[in-house]
Amino acid sequence: MAMSVRAARLCLLGGRSVFCQSSRGRSVFCQSVTQRRCFRSTPAASGFQFKLDERTAHSSLDLFKKDTGVIYRMLGLDPTHVQDNPERFRDWAVVFGTEKIISGRHYWEVTVKKSQEFRVGVAEALMSREDCIGTNTSSWVFGYAQRKWFAMTNNTMVPLSLVGKPDRVGILLDYEAGLLRLVDVENPKIIHTIRTQFKAPLCPAFGLWNGELLTHSGLEEPEGLK
Repeated sequence: MAMSVRAARLCLLGGRSVFCQSSRGRSVFCQSVTQRRCFRSTPAASGFQFKLDERTAHSSLDLFKKDTGVIYRMLGLDPTHVQDNPERFRDWAVVFGTEKIISGRHYWEVTVKKSQEFRVGVAEALMSREDCIGTNTSSWVFGYAQRKWFAMTNNTMVPLSLVGKPDRVGILLDYEAGLLRLVDVENPKIIHTIRTQFKAPLCPAFGLWNGELLTHSGLEEPEGLK
């Protein structure tokens, strides 16, 4: 249930530390962040396309708009009423995209205006379903919580100094170069880059604890991004 996802979340925020405890009683370290702004981009006939994979979706998450959107339900479904699947997240409100990435440069966008707490990025397709995205070495995300933005991997948060909150953001992945970038789609530019080395197939990954997210794939990368 959703309550297990948010269970015992002890937070000391505003540039301070955050400790989150999962339903399994483990504490994970987080840390706080800073704000940001606005959106827009061009659909294309080609480009990386995916939908959200219901088989991976936590029981508090409902998919809509032909599986391109996800909404958080406070009460959600009783986990025992959700089809048992080893790919499903049981402790955390996370869902993966349907397509795997093993090479190349790919771009997609996410409408985030209806959520105040989320994470968007990529994760290894075989990442442990007992972890939350951003808390291990198998996932790389950008997140928003308490009106603050951050980049996160291996349970380490890096505050992002953004002004306000955009309605929509872009995600640019360069597999071979080991780059994951958060993009301002209103005035196309790179906001922040996570640098790493990808060694396994990746999926678009989304964590949601409030409101809804809507994904947009099959887009051309905005011009001028390096």
